[in-house]
Amino acid sequence: MAETGASPDPVPLPAPVSFPAPVSFPDATPSPVARAEHFVWLTARVLEQRRFAYHFPTKAVGAGREQAAEAVETALAAYATRDGGYGYALEPDLRGPVSQPLHAGHALRVLDSIRRCGGQRVERVCRYLTSVSTPQGALPAIHPSQRGYPSAPFVPVVDDPPSELLATGPVVGLLHRNEVWHAWLFRATDFCWAAVESLGTSHPYEVQAAIAFLDGVPDRSRAQAAADRLGRLVREQRLAALDPDGLDAYPVSPGYAPGEHHFPHDFAKVPESLARAWFTDAEMERSLDFLAREQREDGGWPVRWRQWAPGTALEARPIVTIEALRTLRAYGRPID
Repeated sequence: MAETGASPDPVPLPAPVSFPAPVSFPDATPSPVARAEHFVWLTARVLEQRRFAYHFPTKAVGAGREQAAEAVETALAAYATRDGGYGYALEPDLRGPVSQPLHAGHALRVLDSIRRCGGQRVERVCRYLTSVSTPQGALPAIHPSQRGYPSAPFVPVVDDPPSELLATGPVVGLLHRNEVWHAWLFRATDFCWAAVESLGTSHPYEVQAAIAFLDGVPDRSRAQAAADRLGRLVREQRLAALDPDGLDAYPVSPGYAPGEHHFPHDFAKVPESLARAWFTDAEMERSLDFLAREQREDGGWPVRWRQWAPGTALEARPIVTIEALRTLRAYGRPID
């Protein structure tokens, strides 16, 4: 160790990193799944690696369906917090160890996708959601406990956050679809109905949250009527880009990233969604064609929302990639 006041010997700089050449597949025309699998193994967190193995099993993985689901749940447990929620940047745009409603929603979507959204694991999540709900019984997008940890600038932290359909709708719809019952759900459901049925001028993410609620809520006739009204709003306000080759004709919502458009497949992620009726067959086919073309040379799909830190974008792309493949497969598009 150098004496106090002495100049230490200069530390040599590391040699420049040289990256390998782009992967070359044995097959001249690898499938979308094969290309995505390489991307996921190269870049993804363990959770997304396990999720990919569950949704798109290959001989190399070799695990059965239940084993693959167990592996996903084990990976998800690394993000669990003592209060029953989830943290540790499960939702990449919120960093730090603290629980957040958006993390809990992300965890529930993962559990739903592997058909394990029930039992004591979900009971614990509901207790956490109850503890952070607003006086209206709904969820804030960001709980004040996020203060002091990095987070995306487009999700500001405030001391008394309002109820948000954006955070509440997807969670409530998903829990109803899985026939989960909890005392908190009654108040949260009432909030969502009031928020959805009063929507006027809106933006794509809020509409996505609304349709996620409507797709799962038990009162199907009321949900159908609300979805019909919402579909007219989407078309009147041009919230869905119906012609991917003419995006200049569609506005980008205030605060969104340049070019952050939303397409029919973003609203109707599966053919069974109530949002599917909002679009003609031709409009949906164009949307799915565009989604298929969006796969990049490295095998992953791009993040279309505002990117504010390199690490968050890197973690988000495998999530987006898995969901893109799931949507294409749900509509019968060839991906294997």
